[in-house]
Amino acid sequence: MPIDPGVLSSIAALVERDASNVALRLHLAELLLEDGQATQALSHVSLVLASRPDDVKALDLGARAADAAGEIGKAESYRRMAVALGTASSEAAPSTVPEMPSADSPAHGGRKDRVGLRLVEGNRVDDSEPDVEIQQPAMTLKDVAGMEKVKHRLNVAFLAPLRNPELRRTFGKSLRGGLLLYGPPGCGKTFIARAAAGELGAKFIAIGISDVLDMWLGQSEQNLKGHFETARRQAPCLLFFDEVDALGRKRSLMRHSAGSGVISQFLAELDGLKADNRGVFVLAATNHPWDVDSALRRPGRLDRMLLVLPPDGSAREAILRANCRDRPMADDVDYTSIASRLEDYSGADVAHLCEAAAELALEESLGTSNVRPISAAHFKRAMKEVRPSIRAWLETAKNHALFANDGGVYDDLLEYLRARRIV
Repeated sequence: MPIDPGVLSSIAALVERDASNVALRLHLAELLLEDGQATQALSHVSLVLASRPDDVKALDLGARAADAAGEIGKAESYRRMAVALGTASSEAAPSTVPEMPSADSPAHGGRKDRVGLRLVEGNRVDDSEPDVEIQQPAMTLKDVAGMEKVKHRLNVAFLAPLRNPELRRTFGKSLRGGLLLYGPPGCGKTFIARAAAGELGAKFIAIGISDVLDMWLGQSEQNLKGHFETARRQAPCLLFFDEVDALGRKRSLMRHSAGSGVISQFLAELDGLKADNRGVFVLAATNHPWDVDSALRRPGRLDRMLLVLPPDGSAREAILRANCRDRPMADDVDYTSIASRLEDYSGADVAHLCEAAAELALEESLGTSNVRPISAAHFKRAMKEVRPSIRAWLETAKNHALFANDGGVYDDLLEYLRARRIV
């Protein structure tokens, strides 16, 4: 049944004023879905899941919204994660799916799951190689605009010791352990991880939560084990875990005990208890490092944290130029000037701004016989619509930097916040 547009606009305004109110945003998404606006509902659910990837209610709603929007693959992914994390609603998870395989279940005779592992004889799983994309990135750190501190730290931690084995042995520098990239969403953590793999000349495997979590008992641990085994066979290989706080969430924050098994498996694989991790480099990314289990950040594991900040002026200009390179541009577009007005914009925000400006120019071109190039006026109008998306994250991060900075783990973040006069 159609929803009163006035009600929707009022709730949307409230959500815009209080972007961190998850319950209100999900309520808006529910109303939008009932009103037939599935795509808009899905966008709101995606924002919630970016900060709370284990929210079963959001996964449930996301599955229904994705189905209605025709994004069947995304809907199935949300269903699987919802069931893996807890009991989803009947709309999110088919009632015919059992909670765990039994002797008389279809799984007993063998089932091919999404990652290519087959269940046999109840809970036992064979060791088939997971079906993941193995990339050989052509980009290097030279292709990353800005982020000089991040690139320097990566060079000291990984690249320089690899290039200078004699010096590494002289100083007893170990290549054990991994690096945890953290910072606001949309600031290029995945991009720099891929560039680091290209710099190493290594294969690159990106693992998301849907590549690990599974509804079947014990299957998530087997999936995780399989990804590490694939990386060892492909060595040198950089294994990148996105949204690692969803896989390695603090056990005190977990609502379901099944997640403890995933963390235990993760720790065992990082330690290389039953295998040799030489040639396997582990990078992980999170927007919420304070939610990552402390055991994952012990020495020899993800023991180094690296803050990935919003792009600086030169980096924002490079992103603008890259996103406008193949579009018709007017002569009055001053990339340097536009970039200077985009402080607090993430890399994703800057790219979205270019899309918005292009849409405005396209809209004007529809009513004429000529193509209207993207002008400075289009960017000016687009900046009124596209606002920085990281301010809510900065407010949350401020509290942790001020009151939970044990051992100086957030000193870099605190320095940035003070420079911006946020604290």
